[in-house]
Amino acid sequence: MPTKALLLVFLIGFPILASAQSYKKSIREFQKELDESYANPEESPLPPEEIEGFKGLPFFPVDEKYRVTAKFERLPSSNPLRMHTSDNRLRAFDRYAKAAFTLDGKEYTLILYRDRSSKQKEESKNSLFLPFTDQSNGTGTYGGGRYIDLEIPEGDTIVIDFNKAYNPYCAYSDRYSCPIPPKENDLPIAILAGVKY
Repeated sequence: MPTKALLLVFLIGFPILASAQSYKKSIREFQKELDESYANPEESPLPPEEIEGFKGLPFFPVDEKYRVTAKFERLPSSNPLRMHTSDNRLRAFDRYAKAAFTLDGKEYTLILYRDRSSKQKEESKNSLFLPFTDQSNGTGTYGGGRYIDLEIPEGDTIVIDFNKAYNPYCAYSDRYSCPIPPKENDLPIAILAGVKY
C-alpha cells in the first residue's frame, strides 16, 4: 500500500517537476540569446571597450510566479500617446490594450503599447511594447525602468513573463533614445525578475 501511494505521488509530481524544468530551460535560453546579442559588436548596446570583457548580464533567479496570465482588453482607438524618451524627444505609441493580472494575491493593471513607427513593418505588425517601472528600480534594477516584448494574442488573455524583462539600451550608453515608461505603468511592488543592473 505505501508503495502504491509513493507511486501515485511520483506520477502526480513528475509532470509538474518536468514542466517547471522545461520552463526554466526556456528562460535560460532567452537569457543566453540576450547575452549573445550583447556580446556581438554589431548588435550590442555596450560601449566598444566593454564588449571584449563581457561575461553576461546579471539576472535574478528564474521564478515562475513572475509569469502571469493577464486578462487582455483592447482599448478604443485614440490619439497617439507621445511618450517621452531619454534624449528629450517624443515618440508616438498607441495605447493598444490593458492587461489585468494577479501577483501575490493582489491585482494590477498595465498598459500595452504599439509603436506607431512599427505598424508598416511586416515582421513587427503584431508586436506590443510593455515599458514599466517598479519598486526595485534604483536598488536592484535600472532606475529608469525596464521593458518586455510581447505579441498580440489571439484570445482575451496574454502571458506577461517578468523573467524576460530587460533594460533599455540607454542604461548602457547615452547614444540611444529610449522611451521612458509612463506613470500609468508604475507598479507599486518590487519585480525581482529579469535583468538586474
